[in-house]
Amino acid sequence: MKTLLRTVLASFFVFSFSSSEIKKDISKPVTDCEWNGIKLYGKVQFVESFPDIKIQFVESFPDIKVQFVSSFPNDCGEWQEVSSFPDFKVQIVKSFPDLKIQKVENFPGMN
Repeated sequence: MKTLLRTVLASFFVFSFSSSEIKKDISKPVTDCEWNGIKLYGKVQFVESFPDIKIQFVESFPDIKVQFVSSFPNDCGEWQEVSSFPDFKVQIVKSFPDLKIQKVENFPGMN
């Protein structure tokens, strides 16, 4: 009886731990200035199809604030628009974005 109880408790613990890990992975995609392994700074190319990230520009409650720079996009939220050799590609959408972006002149980065 004790062995059965231990087995049931161990199974419950493993299930609880694994389900909480799954929830953690899908709850918020944006962490540490990354989205799905893509760093959210660097050279970006705007495309009409096959993007790495779908974005929507918003005025409030963004996932990240972005400042467009002309060179050295090395900090979180600094994007340099390029037409070739991008670090990542984005597509602007009206609905169902992966990330909501707010353009800023100062203090880019995560909330």
